[in-house]
Amino acid sequence: MLKKIETTKDVVAFAKQLIKEGVNFHPDDDFKNYINLETDEPTYSNEEAKFRNEMMNQCFAVCEKNGVDIYDTMSEVALKETGLDKFIPLPSAAYSE
Repeated sequence: MLKKIETTKDVVAFAKQLIKEGVNFHPDDDFKNYINLETDEPTYSNEEAKFRNEMMNQCFAVCEKNGVDIYDTMSEVALKETGLDKFIPLPSAAYSE
């Protein structure tokens, strides 16, 4: 996993990592509140959640600095990574591969 978000490519990589972790995330949500629906336990330990919250804060800063909409970018990554882009229109984000 990344240790720091410095570029918009890092923002995309972080979003992809969250999808690989199996979470349906939103940039505004606190990772402390994520619950595993199968076990009814927190998805992340306090330390893991704090780290991801800091990473998301860095994502916001990088996107703002570069004039990129974080919501469109992360939504597009999530839709493409899960295959839902076949059913849900993509936002017009800066993300592309």
